[in-house]
Amino acid sequence: MALEARAWRRRPVTLTPLIDVIFLLLLFFMLSSTFTRFGELPLLNAGGGTAGGATPVFIQLRSGDVALNGTAMPMNELGAAIAETAPGEEDLTVLVSIAEGVTSQRLVDLLGELRRRPELAVSVLE
Repeated sequence: MALEARAWRRRPVTLTPLIDVIFLLLLFFMLSSTFTRFGELPLLNAGGGTAGGATPVFIQLRSGDVALNGTAMPMNELGAAIAETAPGEEDLTVLVSIAEGVTSQRLVDLLGELRRRPELAVSVLE
């Protein structure tokens, strides 16, 4: 009894499973990563006294407006008001107090506005 050996036929390689795996990996990495770059805002804790003899500027951040040394104003006028309050001051200290109910986005907007003036040393009060 002779057994016939079957001729071994090579199957073609299908790429469909490989493409599915690559697509799933691509989808996973796209959803788990972020493409936007977040800006960094340096924060100082107001723990000690101010260095130098300059009087610090006090800003109270409220939900509707901003108060500079007790005077209410819109946020877009804050830079000019600080320049009028302390003309010619170098390394001016700004103390920021946050009222209750203020969102973190509003604080970021204020810090971005103050960051336009590099001579300001901003400290956020707890």
